[in-house]
Amino acid sequence: MLRLAPVFLGRLARPRAWAPVLRRGGTASGEEELFVFPEYEQEPDEAAAAAATAAAATATAAATAAAAAAAAAAAALLPRREREPGRERRKRGSVVAEAGRPDPSVPLSGVSCSGCGAELHCRDSAAPGFMPAEKFRSLSEGPDGAAGLRGAVCQRCWMLAHYGRALRLELPAEQHRLVVSAALRRPPRHGRGPLLLYLLDVLELPDPVLSQLPALLDPDAPVAGLLVVGNKVDLLPADSPGHLGRLRKRVAEACAQAGLRGAPLVDIRLVSAKTGFGMEGLVSRLQRSWKCTGDVYLLGATNSGKSTLFNTLLRSDYCKSRAPDIIDRATVSSWPGTTLNLLKFPIINPTCDRIFRRQERLKEEAGKTEDQLSNEEKKLLNSLKKQGYLVGRVGRTFERQKSSSVIDFDPDALSYSIDEDPKPTSKKREQREDFTYNEVKDARWCYDTPGIVKENCVLNLLTDKEVKLVLPTTAIVPRTFILKPGMVLFLAALGRVDYLEGEKSVWFSVVASNLLPVHVTSLSNADAVYKKHADYELLKVPMGGEERMKDFPPLVPQDITLKGISTTEAVADIKLSSAGWVAVTAPPEEKLLLRAYTPQGTTLVVREPPLLPHISTVRGSRIPGTAAYRTKKPPSLVENLKTTGRG
Repeated sequence: MLRLAPVFLGRLARPRAWAPVLRRGGTASGEEELFVFPEYEQEPDEAAAAAATAAAATATAAATAAAAAAAAAAAALLPRREREPGRERRKRGSVVAEAGRPDPSVPLSGVSCSGCGAELHCRDSAAPGFMPAEKFRSLSEGPDGAAGLRGAVCQRCWMLAHYGRALRLELPAEQHRLVVSAALRRPPRHGRGPLLLYLLDVLELPDPVLSQLPALLDPDAPVAGLLVVGNKVDLLPADSPGHLGRLRKRVAEACAQAGLRGAPLVDIRLVSAKTGFGMEGLVSRLQRSWKCTGDVYLLGATNSGKSTLFNTLLRSDYCKSRAPDIIDRATVSSWPGTTLNLLKFPIINPTCDRIFRRQERLKEEAGKTEDQLSNEEKKLLNSLKKQGYLVGRVGRTFERQKSSSVIDFDPDALSYSIDEDPKPTSKKREQREDFTYNEVKDARWCYDTPGIVKENCVLNLLTDKEVKLVLPTTAIVPRTFILKPGMVLFLAALGRVDYLEGEKSVWFSVVASNLLPVHVTSLSNADAVYKKHADYELLKVPMGGEERMKDFPPLVPQDITLKGISTTEAVADIKLSSAGWVAVTAPPEEKLLLRAYTPQGTTLVVREPPLLPHISTVRGSRIPGTAAYRTKKPPSLVENLKTTGRG
């Protein structure tokens, strides 16, 4: 360890790089180079996740062989007892490639998966709710019978939660729509129709599913109201003061275009279900206007964050105090269509006393500074700051007091020699709590429904590894370039924008996942660059070599004409399906002819006005000799926390 100390100290002392990394024919002109920005250093968690994803994606047979040789050499240096045959060691990152063994003779359980809502069974590994036969029998053939499966998750949810990997299921996209439609057409409970909580991903505006909402409803049993929630606002940087007000206005315009206006539309809220921003305000709005008069359904497209919102509400004042101890969290994943059936939790009745106690807690927390938070709260807050620009704290006023349990001390569990591993002690299966009859007989429920699959979406063409790279999960750092006529910008191999005609240089600001590469080249070289690098590290996604590209649809063009507004205000966003968008900023009255490309069968949208009109100003200085600007990451803002005034 002492020998390694100077190496570690040397690494820590290295200065940050302040120039782009040129790759594969990089030139000083900036016309053919891959712009990577080392000056924006990813946070440790983000960097680790990116490294793991890239390593899994670009590993080759030669690298595998080299790793195996290195592992063998390292094993030779270990003490003999650590490399004895037969001694089991956990291999981190190893994933079982095959699904568990099915048994078609075993009947269905009648118990739902606590992660996705599908009925648990072991009959068909390609069907939703599958659990390996051995595991299924061990839980269902005990003294509790099928009740022993309560709280268990299917193999698909287990793989998503532990490895972020989705198993392919034979489930048509239309099946999700049928489940949602059937739920919404149920007879009204408690004499009143449900409240629809429609979750909309602000990065996907205009929302492709919002216009389909009226077709899912039963005209004879109208809903009591619609509350639209714009999610993932934490991923977008503030391009200028009042950017949240503009985002809310864009969401309202999307609702109007979809024909949703007037009495059914109760309100529009902006939140981050992941970081908690705006969530306390959403709970207060629901309790103040909807109270507990009927059921609530969470609706939205796939990957809009419904399951994350469901889990956040489950741990908030909107849920009955005992429910988090009884109901398991929904499985959260970047893979589209994680939820396969209905999940639910009981809504708490917001009596006057409870509303008062909740307001008192919120006032007390709003008066705290960050220094007054506990170590655990500070750790969580710092973690959320690394993930998003907007952060909030979601607390619980009516948290149930847990009785102290007696700790069983087993001295035999600690009495093992240095030459053997500790053996787990056998424990009795804890009895799961359940609601009483009085708690649920008149309960109002909040339902999480399956996400409605987006048609003509690039995510439908990607593998699970590629989806992880394309969908942003942390704060997006905008990347701005200045292009002349005759230059081309690639966003991975999923989108391309050609600057065909114009008199002056224009600014292209890329708003997409930080893991997707951006490549700038000349128009004369663009086709050759795509053909040569579309399946390799330079463009990164899709990945998998020539065989992968044979099945991937070609890029198809669409011509776009624009007129500039200002050197600091974008005229439009060119949205390349769900891969991200390019905001175009041009001098006043400058006429532009652009040609944008997306994979065949996907939707390209020209968004006017743009979502973040001043995004080109969120940048550093120009990098000499290139078309790129240094990146700039704005600071995070914490909601409902008193500032100390320190700059």
